[in-house]
Amino acid sequence: MKRVYSKTLVILFLATLNVGFISTVSGKINQVATANDTLKTYTNPLGGITNIGDPYILKYNKQYFMYATSSPNGFKVWQSDNMIDWTLKGLALDKNNPANNWGTGNFWAPEVKYIDGKFYMTYSARMTNGKMKVRIASCESPLGPFTNWSEPFLPDDEFSYIDADLLLDGNNIFMFFTKDCSLNIINGKHVSQIYVVRLNKDLKSFAIQPVLATTPDQAWESPNNDWIWNEGSYAMKHDKTYYLMYSANVYSGQNYSVGYATATNPLGPWTKYAGNPVLKKNMAIGVSGPGHNCVTTSPDGKEFFIVYHTHTFPDKPSGNRNLCIDRMIFENGVIKVLGPTRSPQPLPSGVKDRLVSK
Repeated sequence: MKRVYSKTLVILFLATLNVGFISTVSGKINQVATANDTLKTYTNPLGGITNIGDPYILKYNKQYFMYATSSPNGFKVWQSDNMIDWTLKGLALDKNNPANNWGTGNFWAPEVKYIDGKFYMTYSARMTNGKMKVRIASCESPLGPFTNWSEPFLPDDEFSYIDADLLLDGNNIFMFFTKDCSLNIINGKHVSQIYVVRLNKDLKSFAIQPVLATTPDQAWESPNNDWIWNEGSYAMKHDKTYYLMYSANVYSGQNYSVGYATATNPLGPWTKYAGNPVLKKNMAIGVSGPGHNCVTTSPDGKEFFIVYHTHTFPDKPSGNRNLCIDRMIFENGVIKVLGPTRSPQPLPSGVKDRLVSK
């Protein structure tokens, strides 16, 4: 009897191990019951990703790639198949790569677009003369390594430029960028303004002179302050209208928010929406400084999502920010952001569920 009992224990023990092994390998049914939760929702901020800013999400080949202000040596990249759960993949652009060897610091606001079989990253960094300039890097893979493609734009003038964004419009490519308030002084005020220019086909030079798109002039943008901002541009076309989304107020303040302007031509003139801002703080739920956004779509392409950062510590806002997404809709041509949120939200359409470790 003792011998039979021992065998039974051994069998049960091995069966338990086997179930655990099968669960680990399959990552499906048994693991859901024992080690993971199946979720139908997501909650901002995402993925425990902090100490970033200016998030940009590229959707490509049923995958998402997220780039951000994230490293003194370049830009980190994360990958996801559902836009919610992210895996860090390393540095997409490394300034120490011998093919780059440019930029002394302040690597800010990377954005990546897929154009004619290649990935192009716009970004800004500080030159040895102390000024911020915009440059374009390229790569065959969205994960990198990106190496510099263009020379810095406007390298010899007296201003600093940041926050570049490319708009693909038929056969034309437009670049929006910010003339930074650090050196752009107008009537005694430090002013950040958004400009737009059409690029030549090689993405290495301007086809025309840059045109002013927006300047801080709405009440929510604090135009009477000594330092004022329009920055973090993101341009898109919906139906027959061009939308230029941007952020105003200082990035390290709770009032950093998102507004937009519209036009019938990428070169303008641009008219700001009277109901701006469309995304702003909500300290009651712990949201401070939502801004520097881009827009992407759900896996099935049926929903728009605004991608933005908020302050990791809302009561002590700083450059430490995190990643958030919320639904965005067009209602009679008007952008409506269904956020900011801090409560569980339905998963993006096309995502059935998530497996999340307990």
